[in-house]
Amino acid sequence: MKTVIIIPTYNERENIGPLIAALQHQFEKLTHDMHVLVVDDNSPDRTADFVRELQADHSNLHLLMGEKKGLGVAYIRGMLHAMDELHAEVVFEMDADFSHKPEDVPRLMAEIEHGADFVIGSRYVPGGSIPKEWGLYRRLNSRFGNIVARYLAGIYSVRDCTAGFRAIRTSILRRIDFAKLGVQGYAFQVALLHAVTVEKARIVEVPVNFIDRCYGDSKLGLRDIVEFVANAWWIRFESSKTFIKFLAVGATGVAVNLGFFTLLLFLGLNKFVASPISIEISIISNFLFNNYWTFRDRNTKDKTRIKGLKFNTVSLLSLILSYGTFVTLSLFFPDVQPQVHQFIGIIPATLINYFLNSYWTFKHVED
Repeated sequence: MKTVIIIPTYNERENIGPLIAALQHQFEKLTHDMHVLVVDDNSPDRTADFVRELQADHSNLHLLMGEKKGLGVAYIRGMLHAMDELHAEVVFEMDADFSHKPEDVPRLMAEIEHGADFVIGSRYVPGGSIPKEWGLYRRLNSRFGNIVARYLAGIYSVRDCTAGFRAIRTSILRRIDFAKLGVQGYAFQVALLHAVTVEKARIVEVPVNFIDRCYGDSKLGLRDIVEFVANAWWIRFESSKTFIKFLAVGATGVAVNLGFFTLLLFLGLNKFVASPISIEISIISNFLFNNYWTFRDRNTKDKTRIKGLKFNTVSLLSLILSYGTFVTLSLFFPDVQPQVHQFIGIIPATLINYFLNSYWTFKHVED
């Protein structure tokens, strides 16, 4: 497999030479067509000039120049070049400062050989570690980043979401719209991981020992941290948008339900008859809104009338649950206003409704 290790650089002249030499040594242990792509952001210390000198001795060393716009922009530029110009089948993300050990490259590559799509050099799985000399602030910053990514962005299955040492099949990258990631700095790591998770990539974590840099300065700044947290919130919103729409429709359904229930009671109808009638009217209202708004963008195989039947079947189950709750509460708490019982019955029915309708009635079908 043709593999390109992408190394973003900015003022890394002291590190890049020894790193390339160490990688070339590791390449001798591999049977794949291994390459290095240095993506330099016009470093003032003339990192690029030094790489050009090294190219005379290494035909598998490539250089790509660009403006300094952030780690994410550099990686996207490098990945597109690796895929379109170098025709890579696998790309690596790797820091230039020896934080990621070159001798771990074959270990990550082995997981690709075994069928993984996305391999992470992980600090937070058994066997992995962060530098012992890190202070409390640095440790908390790293842990906080992972907590934000895992629980706010919703990437629960991955232990090290912010790791910058990765091996990725380009077949999965070609399914990602980089423009939609909307990030420039370190937030790219979480945005890309979330995107491949959505694409059902097979993700594997390999334990690594993260090493603190010996030369140069870290490029992580306050702007990167702010972008990182904001991006995690945006990912959560985007991934929850369908459910939010469903809840909004449900809210209108509640208004329809309670409105008709109150109207029917006013007209003298028995409350045990008025309740299911009100529920069915709200079911019809909810279906129309969900079909033409909430799940409008889904590619579903069924015609509207079939989806309507499925929606009503699901809603019948919800009706039984909601009505059962209403009857039970009415019998045990007869002095409470019936509207309160009706409202409480709506809550469990809503959750059942969303799950079954999302994964059955409006199930997305790939073209």
